[in-house]
Amino acid sequence: MGAEALPRRRSGVSEPAGAPAPAPGSRGALSEREQQMLALEREWWKYSGAKEQAIRDLFNMSATHYYQVLNALIDSEAALAHDPMLVKRLRRLRTSRQRARSARRLGADI
Repeated sequence: MGAEALPRRRSGVSEPAGAPAPAPGSRGALSEREQQMLALEREWWKYSGAKEQAIRDLFNMSATHYYQVLNALIDSEAALAHDPMLVKRLRRLRTSRQRARSARRLGADI
């Protein structure tokens, strides 16, 4: 039985290579990664360089994948319970962006 390679995350937590992340909101508490994602959204400007680079460095994922996971996360009750002000702000921003995109497609002003 060989030891499976465990990639190191910046947080110091090891996860098996290729292990799927649990679905956001699938249980009562947030995982450490989900908490770190919310922390990044709360204080992303404190990271030097672009936010996309911080996402790659901290979570080892593309910005596109990060935002897909984040959108699912902010829909969870666990995230809302963890940081209600932040989650409500992120939901409002998402709704505002969706409305702006829809208005542009329809050629309407908002």
